[in-house]
Amino acid sequence: MFGEPWFGQMLSTSYLVFLSFIWSLMVIAVSKWGQRWKIERPTSTPQQVTSVSICIPARNEALNIGDCVQAALNSDWPELEVIVVDDRSDDRTGEIALQAANGDDRLRVIEGVDRPAGWAGKPWACLRAAKESRGAWLIFVDADVRLDPKAVQGIVETATANNLSMLSLFGTWIVEGFWERVLIPAVGWLIRGAVDLDKVNDISKPDAFANGQCIAMKRSAYFSIEGHTAVRAEVLEDVRFAEVVKRNGMAVQVRPAAWAFRVRLYRSLGEIINGYTKNLYEGLGRSPVAGFGAALFLFICALLPFVLAVLLLFGQTLLNWQVLSVWELSWLWSIVFLQFVFRFRQEKRDGHSGHFALSQPLANALVIWILLRSTMKVTVDWKGRKFVDGKASE
Repeated sequence: MFGEPWFGQMLSTSYLVFLSFIWSLMVIAVSKWGQRWKIERPTSTPQQVTSVSICIPARNEALNIGDCVQAALNSDWPELEVIVVDDRSDDRTGEIALQAANGDDRLRVIEGVDRPAGWAGKPWACLRAAKESRGAWLIFVDADVRLDPKAVQGIVETATANNLSMLSLFGTWIVEGFWERVLIPAVGWLIRGAVDLDKVNDISKPDAFANGQCIAMKRSAYFSIEGHTAVRAEVLEDVRFAEVVKRNGMAVQVRPAAWAFRVRLYRSLGEIINGYTKNLYEGLGRSPVAGFGAALFLFICALLPFVLAVLLLFGQTLLNWQVLSVWELSWLWSIVFLQFVFRFRQEKRDGHSGHFALSQPLANALVIWILLRSTMKVTVDWKGRKFVDGKASE
């Protein structure tokens, strides 16, 4: 079997050269990604203060909302209000939000009402929060986000200095469980690596992106396009919203600011799979070619080298297979090592130990599976609500 021409061709020098180039480039790029656009944590007091409303859509977020509200209220910004829309939760989300504020009158909890036909839950809750707000700037954050005390200042000053209508940030993931540590960095960096910040942040280019965990928008700009109305049915409302804003001629940027907030996205393997299943195919424009192509590319470049390296090491040493020379097998293992280095540098950049770099083969396999699942799955249930082909169905 292993002497057949197709197998030798697959492991040809050109394949090894290609893999070496790809992974060497990735190792270098991971430390340089986003450096030009990075926002530094402010060290001074605000020079000019404007009113800010932190808007938090929350559905069944009893585990997160308390910490989220406390962090928001701890913002080092004098003109601040925090608005939580309890989106028809089945748990104690609204009650816990009020308890977390401990009587702070800057918090208002808005009871959710039934969505109009054709609306997804999050866009409806965001619009309701915005309509209840008074701030000149609206900062939409997910209920699992913990803002840094200086985040509001960093957002407002960066947006004002660059004359932006919308600013979105990349923060830092909180990863605690085994599957969170294995998968969240792998998928998260896959998404980040696919975002060309130079294009996204250039108002003359059509490319647009936003990270729904933290999106700030000037109030006047938000209501000039009727807020989230244009993306009312979208499961990937953050990216689609950035596209709408940019199409309307407004300046949109997304910037790394690891210090600005921490977010715990998911707490179990099932949540991770379902959460990314609903988003990844949408992020690829619902193109089957892009979905299956991305999965194939990851298999060829990321998972296959691990499989072949292990298979051939044991086959050639124990079963006397004659497939690769010693130097070719060593070359293949050096590519595997580059992947471990790549993941290690990701982990260190995110402030983690780097120990889970060794989980990269498992992460590769699961990411490919999630991509395929996302591409093939028509209906997705999320927090008790159904989406069909990326749109709210009920």
